[in-house]
Amino acid sequence: MAGNVPSDSQMLLEADTLVYDIDADMVTAVGGVRIDYAGNKLVAQRVSYNRKTSRLVASGGVQLIDSDGTKVFSDEVDITDDFADGFVNALRVETIDKTYFAAESAKREGGQVTTFNNGVYTACAPCEEQPDRAPIWRIKAKKIIWNGKTKTVRFEQSRFEFFGFPIATLPAFEIADPTVKRKSGFLFPGAKINSNLGYGLTVPYYFALSPTYDLTVAGTGYTKQGFLGEAEWRQRFDNGEYSLKIAGIYQAKPGDFNDQNSVNSGPTGDPNRWRAMVGSKGHFDLNSRWQVGWDILYQTDKNFSRTYGIEGFDDFVQRSEVYLTGLNDRNYFDLRGMKFDVQEDVLDSSQFSTDEYQPWVLPSFDYSYIPDEPLAGGELRLDVNARSIYRSRLDDNTFDNDENSDFRNDLVQGIEGYSSRLTAEAEWKRSFITDGGLVVTPLLQFQADTTYVNQSQSSVDAINALANTPGGVAPVDIRSDYNRVMATAGMEVRWPVLFSSANSSHVLEPMAQLFARPDEPYSSTYGIPNEDAQSFVFDATSLFDRDKFSGFDRIEGGTRANLGLRYSGTYDNGWMTNALFGQSYQLAGDNSFASPDLVHAGAESGLETDTSDYVGLVGFATPFGLSASLSGRFDEQTLELRRSEAKAGYVNGPVSLTTNYTFIQAQPLYGYSEDRHEVSGGASVRFHENWRAFGSGTYDLQSNVLISDSLGLAYDDECFAYALTMTTSRDTDDNSTDERTFGFSISLRTLGDIGNGSTSFERSSASSFIR
Repeated sequence: MAGNVPSDSQMLLEADTLVYDIDADMVTAVGGVRIDYAGNKLVAQRVSYNRKTSRLVASGGVQLIDSDGTKVFSDEVDITDDFADGFVNALRVETIDKTYFAAESAKREGGQVTTFNNGVYTACAPCEEQPDRAPIWRIKAKKIIWNGKTKTVRFEQSRFEFFGFPIATLPAFEIADPTVKRKSGFLFPGAKINSNLGYGLTVPYYFALSPTYDLTVAGTGYTKQGFLGEAEWRQRFDNGEYSLKIAGIYQAKPGDFNDQNSVNSGPTGDPNRWRAMVGSKGHFDLNSRWQVGWDILYQTDKNFSRTYGIEGFDDFVQRSEVYLTGLNDRNYFDLRGMKFDVQEDVLDSSQFSTDEYQPWVLPSFDYSYIPDEPLAGGELRLDVNARSIYRSRLDDNTFDNDENSDFRNDLVQGIEGYSSRLTAEAEWKRSFITDGGLVVTPLLQFQADTTYVNQSQSSVDAINALANTPGGVAPVDIRSDYNRVMATAGMEVRWPVLFSSANSSHVLEPMAQLFARPDEPYSSTYGIPNEDAQSFVFDATSLFDRDKFSGFDRIEGGTRANLGLRYSGTYDNGWMTNALFGQSYQLAGDNSFASPDLVHAGAESGLETDTSDYVGLVGFATPFGLSASLSGRFDEQTLELRRSEAKAGYVNGPVSLTTNYTFIQAQPLYGYSEDRHEVSGGASVRFHENWRAFGSGTYDLQSNVLISDSLGLAYDDECFAYALTMTTSRDTDDNSTDERTFGFSISLRTLGDIGNGSTSFERSSASSFIR
């Protein structure tokens, strides 16, 4: 019902009968009346137009659709001929955004303000089977004023009803027009419950400063720790966006944290009473190929953001970084600087600053290029990797062990000082297929790198403590240069054989690899830090890797062969099966996985002997949603199980189940003196169209402790969503440090959310409460 009608607009009238009353200056249309005027449409059984007063009176199944798409349903409508002003009895309004008004009567003035008398508002669609049934939620008010100019809906003498039952009464409040996506005002409050923080209530206020930038401020009061303040600025541009967030608190009772070795605990008056953070995220497209961005966090201690759930910065491992990336066809460029913050609870109680064990990576660089044109009929791949790392504190436990213990139990996971490395690698390979179906792939690879290390005396002392122990290696210096070259000639042979039956097909593929190369340079020294190749797992998925180390700081050397058998099967009933089994052999040269480094990478991996452990994997998938896999590593002589993992999942209709079991045999060299058994699982069941229950848990079978568990109940439909969760985290060594967190969220479409908010740029409409 727009009031701004162009002066040259033409009215189109359709009706079964048209009657002109010249004396009364009235025009009456009867039967199937349809009027189109400047985008407004009126449908009724009877319409009378008074040319003197310029008013239309429609009756009989009236349906009015304005130029914005808003629909009005009534038995009788009295409006002006420009559709700007009018009066309606017993009406129902449906907006283009599927929000609904109903009232005993309504009056429209100036084409902008509509007043509903004894009205009802909801964003829930009427039930098709029972249209008279109360919606999930609705607001009843003596007067509802919908102002199209200010884009607000005001409720006076209102009450909020849930499933038809009144639960709250307010004298007056406002919300944004349902068509408005961004408007200044209070957002719905949120609630938090945490065993360390107490009960918390969050009240956010949203400032819609312009179409491209906004500001949200929030205050949270915790019963144990006091007032937490937050503010977030966001701005969007044509080619990207950025945000800036700050938060801080003066902790009222830091001693209430159970773990007295935690950075967020301590005696009254300790320097950690003040805790704060500042963080920023941004991403911009320089053009179709290049992007630049950042994700930066600075906080007064290592886990403030995680402790208080600062959204967007509460990951267990928070990586602050600035990056430049490029992607074009088969070329990839990535340059970034990084700083890692592990937001764990426990560390030395004397350290209240950011965790100094974590390094600065300034920079990390990766470049990959695959030419479009083949070289000698094969594929050439060029890779460049570089990293420069600075760490202000030695990360080791060299001096923490019994002096009579095996020296190999000591680890230096990161040196104190500076190290950098530049690596260039070229690989060429080509596949040939013989008449008998044999696939032969020769491979040539060349790698060269240079490493520079400038470390502190404390790092040198820690490393030399390993070297001076019986069985150790040559001592290192404070400043060193290392240059390495590695050339590899390899051959891979595969013979896939297809077996078919009436109902299935199977592929059995024997596979062999041979890689010849010199010994790994500097494998007998601790001088080169291992920063990017510490995480190493030998299993069926890595059996056929040319270099099984996870990074560039270590290089696999010597001549090695990999043998295995791969299988896959498909069945007409939709089942699929797969398997792989094999072993690796060190044929000549030094075994890199038996050579020590600062973190014992490769030790107790199953590759440290010339004949490796056996690795295998079997799995299946079904057409009805069930899938499972089982993998393991077995001793090469006794077939004793060294490591295994079993996974299973089921997804079918309303039920979703996952489970995972992991076993890792004791690894004393890594500090694990006992076997590790862990089982985890998760489930989600939708037991009604709108209701679902979910839960997850992780159980340590070795210590008989349920490490964590989570339970939840949720409801969701087109206008309302609700979730209730309870999470418990436990320490395997100290039950007194158990942490329980209760959470809930309620989402009412068009009104807002109660609970955890959203960090997306499209902020929901704000609501202004009691005035």
